[in-house]
Amino acid sequence: MFSQDQSIYTFLTFPGTAEAALHFYTSLFEDSEILTIGYFKEGQPGEVGKVMNAQFNIKGQAFMAMDMEKKFLTDFSWATSIFVRCEDEAEFDRLFAAFSKGGSVMMGPEPVNGLRKVAWVTDSYGVTWQLVWE
Repeated sequence: MFSQDQSIYTFLTFPGTAEAALHFYTSLFEDSEILTIGYFKEGQPGEVGKVMNAQFNIKGQAFMAMDMEKKFLTDFSWATSIFVRCEDEAEFDRLFAAFSKGGSVMMGPEPVNGLRKVAWVTDSYGVTWQLVWE
């Protein structure tokens, strides 16, 4: 279930949208993939057919995800975000457009302290991303 070369993961918990979110995220970044997806089955403590445990990576960064029943779920907070240093302006603009569609822009895009573009955006799944192009 776990990669033998990874001991720390960013773990994201969704309200029934985990599979759609990880397909969305891995579609946006080169060198990204979904490694495993396990689903809740009858008799397990979760909604049948939803993600019990998924492992994926984005550019070598390990992530795990699951769905949780809304009555137990705590919302994501912008206080925790995923920081992405973009390779060029085209990548920055593409990611900003994708994350802001259906989401909310908290800041930017704008230059900050010598950085060409910075944005802080929460996507439609509730995850906050900090995008930076130096």
